[in-house]
Amino acid sequence: MEKKVIYFEKPGRTNTEACLEIVKETLSSTDIMHVVVASTTGETGLLFAEALKDSGINLIVVTHSHGFKEANTIEMPHDLRETIQSHGAKVYTGTMITHSLETSLAKKFGGVYPTLLVAQSLRRFGEGPKVCIEMVMMAADAGLIPEGEEVLAVAGTARGADTVMIIRSAASKRFLDLRVLEILAKPRG
Repeated sequence: MEKKVIYFEKPGRTNTEACLEIVKETLSSTDIMHVVVASTTGETGLLFAEALKDSGINLIVVTHSHGFKEANTIEMPHDLRETIQSHGAKVYTGTMITHSLETSLAKKFGGVYPTLLVAQSLRRFGEGPKVCIEMVMMAADAGLIPEGEEVLAVAGTARGADTVMIIRSAASKRFLDLRVLEILAKPRG
């Protein structure tokens, strides 16, 4: 069966509904049981949680870490987090694998650090693909998805969703075992 990648003309939230449809179509035609979705403010996470509730799918919504935007803050309101969870999804907030500590050191001392090289290399495919790969490792590290299974990952550029990938999961300690199996959608530019 020949599959075609959907390339969106512009990145960002205008593609979120189309990404949700791609996920639902893929879930109906595969045995995939795990979906990982990026959601900064909770809007995208809520959309996916409402659409996939009662489906038996293990939905993990991954947020920015506390203090990502500024000290002592979280971008997803607590009540929205609770609403997402009430639909059966799990919400994960933790350290972003390709960010945080090495970004701090690079800002303070300059230089190049391995994790930043990985992040910049992944960004050659776009912001969404980088985030998809990162989130799958974060969810595996947290024990929210099993390693070695096919997972649907959804992320975007700035707000909303514009990228959908099928990834064979691995924990960050086994990053080199992670495999991007299919890119189902991404922005062209």
